[in-house]
Amino acid sequence: MGIRYLRSPLFVVLLTIVIDRLGESLIFPILPFLVEQFHFDALTLTLLFSSFAGAQFIAAPLLGALSDHWGRRPVLLVCIAGTAVSYFLFAAATTPWLLFVSRIIDGITGGVVSTAQAYIADTSAPADRAKNFGLTGAAFGIGFIFGPAIGGSLAAVNLKLPILFAGSLALINVVMAYFILPESLPAAQRSPFSLKNFGVQQQWLELFKTRSLQSLMASFFIFNFAFAGFTSIFVLFLKRQFNWGPAEAGIVFVIIGVVSTVVQAGLIRSLIPRFGENRLSVAGMALIGTALLGIAAIPATGAWSATSIYLCVVGLAFGVGIMLPSLRGVISNHVRDEDQGKIIGASQSLQSIAGIAGPAWAGWVFDRWGGQAPAFQSGLIMAIAFIFLILGLRKPTYRSSA
Repeated sequence: MGIRYLRSPLFVVLLTIVIDRLGESLIFPILPFLVEQFHFDALTLTLLFSSFAGAQFIAAPLLGALSDHWGRRPVLLVCIAGTAVSYFLFAAATTPWLLFVSRIIDGITGGVVSTAQAYIADTSAPADRAKNFGLTGAAFGIGFIFGPAIGGSLAAVNLKLPILFAGSLALINVVMAYFILPESLPAAQRSPFSLKNFGVQQQWLELFKTRSLQSLMASFFIFNFAFAGFTSIFVLFLKRQFNWGPAEAGIVFVIIGVVSTVVQAGLIRSLIPRFGENRLSVAGMALIGTALLGIAAIPATGAWSATSIYLCVVGLAFGVGIMLPSLRGVISNHVRDEDQGKIIGASQSLQSIAGIAGPAWAGWVFDRWGGQAPAFQSGLIMAIAFIFLILGLRKPTYRSSA
């Protein structure tokens, strides 16, 4: 029974998600150290994040349309292979432009998780979908917990070793998926391909027509802008401000992974019935802003500096863990059931744009005003997001107003 499960499509898809998240979290804590030979300033470093997010923003709707037309299997295989190529190209890069090319390739083929989730939806009975989608959260958590720890350990041997390891995992994943994973979408259920299938204009129009959503979506965008900016510069901040290396940075991200997994995989299910989505959204946003300001205030030297960072990071991860699912629930309650897909699509578009603009802003701020400035300004920006959140929560939900 155990061997049969290891060869099952569900296990392979979940393993694919683990490997994808593992590879991403392997590299993230060591990225500033990897590019030292190119003498990047902070803005150029964060533009690597923006280039990935921009490529993904453009390609993600197209990959979704292609998976509906050609099937999940070929798109998933191409995405995993593209990820492997991007890692090996990054490791072999001797010029800055190759680094950007590798990140763009990774962004263009960055539909692994969304295609994997579509595969799970295809192959799960309606009664099992929620349970199987819950397993994807566990897969995310496993990747984000073990990735930084492995990456920090391998980086102590050679800085390029974590990238080569991530690329090798992706190649193994391609081979496994090719031989084990059948197609999940029957030919009769496939959609004809049309350029209209991946346009976001209609989603944006629907979003801004809904007046009760505007403040909530403004809060959602501002949060993602500040958070994406801060996280893109965080490792460089730890390096410059506290002289931390890849191993120390990896510990920080292990803590983030553990806290996020505990909150989102289990704790949030008991917190929402007890406190409600509105209160958790407000409390989470306040905690995030406080943690960011706390990080900005930590002195560069001192016996309690490391402990203070860990405490602030725990608060930050806990705040995000309770705020994001709660805010998504609040937004969902402000639209009709038949409009859920449109709002989810519009939310993802906003998150992608924030992922493009936020890192570029944070890199510029870091270069202009120093290491603590992005954390401090992100905390202040969270206060603006908090205000929009309060304004949005004052408006009635669709269900309560019906």
